Amino acid sequence: MNRRTALGLGTVATAGTVLGTATPASADTAPAATPERVAARLAAAYERETTRAGGNWQAYVSVAGTAGGTPVVAVAESPDQRIEAYSVNKIAVATAVLDKVDRGLLALDQRVEVTASIVVPGGDGIFSLDGAYPSSVTLGHALAALLTVSDDTAVRLCGLVCPAAELNSILVAKGFPNTQVEPVANPNRFFLGTSTPRETHELLRALVAGTLLSPASTTFLLNLLRSPIAFTDGIRRTMSSDERARIATKAGWFGSARHEAGIVFDAAGAPLLTYALFADGQAGADDFGATHPAVQARARLGRVFLDATARLTGTGARHRLTAQRPSNGG
Repeated sequence: MNRRTALGLGTVATAGTVLGTATPASADTAPAATPERVAARLAAAYERETTRAGGNWQAYVSVAGTAGGTPVVAVAESPDQRIEAYSVNKIAVATAVLDKVDRGLLALDQRVEVTASIVVPGGDGIFSLDGAYPSSVTLGHALAALLTVSDDTAVRLCGLVCPAAELNSILVAKGFPNTQVEPVANPNRFFLGTSTPRETHELLRALVAGTLLSPASTTFLLNLLRSPIAFTDGIRRTMSSDERARIATKAGWFGSARHEAGIVFDAAGAPLLTYALFADGQAGADDFGATHPAVQARARLGRVFLDATARLTGTGARHRLTAQRPSNGG
């Protein structure tokens, strides 16, 4: 069995050849007119970039079907393998917290205490940089830090209002039994746990479809993932600010793993492409910057995602982004 067959790419690639869309690597960013042709180009780009980066990849990528039809799968590499999702699972954590907000059990303007003991020393984010505790922030502020700068202490703040066991039960009830945090002795703390490429992909599709959370919570979550300060080293790297605003994304990194999952919207705000890319085992495990091979691969794929879909229209509800522009103070 060759790698293309194992990835589930054979059908898409064959379709691309029959349709006359099998093109050199330099042409796979040219706009395509149908979801099937886009899928063929994405499949070729994915195989090329992941082979170049090396290591292990698990992924699920789909393109919106015509007129709201079934999405066309472009990539399915070990889509049901349960793996450590790391910070990509912060989307799932936020989903559980916002579910409690939707049920009136929590409120975004309620305050959570930031004590010295809850801060993750040296962790990613901003809370570990404050240097002045105790303090308090709103739950909305904690979620904003969780999903934009991927703050590690914000995970613990979420655990104060949504313990691990409850969080997992919420995700199971929503249909995501493999997307689970890992409990520890303290019931209000947890490791970020596991997911599968397919479940992460389906969680994102449920989010934009409006079946995961209320309209208000959906808008709140998507605005964070599409904000200018959300992750830009991967999929969104080689894009203008307006193009970046069309991508809702969340990355996760730990050890040798470099993950990213998200949604590409068309210019009108309709979902166009959904991706869940999990990678580990590449060279440069100590490099958490933009030069890591897997992150570079995702940056190149991000440009392909936008360019190859330029002539397609997304399907489903439109999610318009609130305009955000730099300020000079005052």
